[in-house]
Amino acid sequence: MPVVRGKNIEPLFTPEQIAERNREMAERIASGPVKDLLVIAVLKGSFIFAADLIRALHHTGLAPEVEFITLSSYGAGTESQGVRIVKDIDSDVSGRDVLLIDDILESGRTLLFAKELLYSRGARNVSIAVLLDKSVKRKEKLEADYVGFECPDYFVVGYGMDVAYAFRELPFVGVVTGDA
Repeated sequence: MPVVRGKNIEPLFTPEQIAERNREMAERIASGPVKDLLVIAVLKGSFIFAADLIRALHHTGLAPEVEFITLSSYGAGTESQGVRIVKDIDSDVSGRDVLLIDDILESGRTLLFAKELLYSRGARNVSIAVLLDKSVKRKEKLEADYVGFECPDYFVVGYGMDVAYAFRELPFVGVVTGDA
């Protein structure tokens, strides 16, 4: 078990498993009726997954434009009351196919907000790709179109995901299991 910053991290999904899943998702995305694709990565947690998935898309022959959006849930305590845009995209989405990429789909509130926002701006189609789907936490009726892995009800870190800004650099997705 890897020890990182004095914490035991139990790997849940290895770098090899993640790379293989990214290739499979890219092939599925590329095989669909994609027209004028704009990829929008939801920051911050998706940055590594988005980069790897975009590179995998390149190997299928797709050459999407890439944008970034930063969204923030807000509310009292641990319950989200809404979503706000911290950093918006610059591109016009009118008539375009959009692929939203995020690290994890849990409650669905943030991705539902983003999907509805893009449709309201005239996107032709909005699909969602997530590395992890934690459906046990779902609050909104929303499903991802492309899913890397079903995620058990653990707090996960690595591959872009953090706890208190730590562990984003890990090449795998893992669970913090305690002190070393």
